[in-house]
Amino acid sequence: MAVCETCGNDYEMAFEIRAQGASHTFDSFECAIHKMAPRCEHCGVTIIGHGHQVDGRFYCCAHCAGASTVDHA
Repeated sequence: MAVCETCGNDYEMAFEIRAQGASHTFDSFECAIHKMAPRCEHCGVTIIGHGHQVDGRFYCCAHCAGASTVDHA
């Protein structure tokens, strides 16, 4: 069995995700998303879909990307 790095649950059906040269072990997609998904730089929501990336910054939607551009002007 393997231990989830997010919640510490020791689970027989844990899985591994490899990203950016590192290996991560989780017991659920929920824990994987909590640990690995980026957060919107404007509103803080977890970005589970494609989102928007502007100048290396992540946003959940076009509205937040535009609003954040105004905030940084």
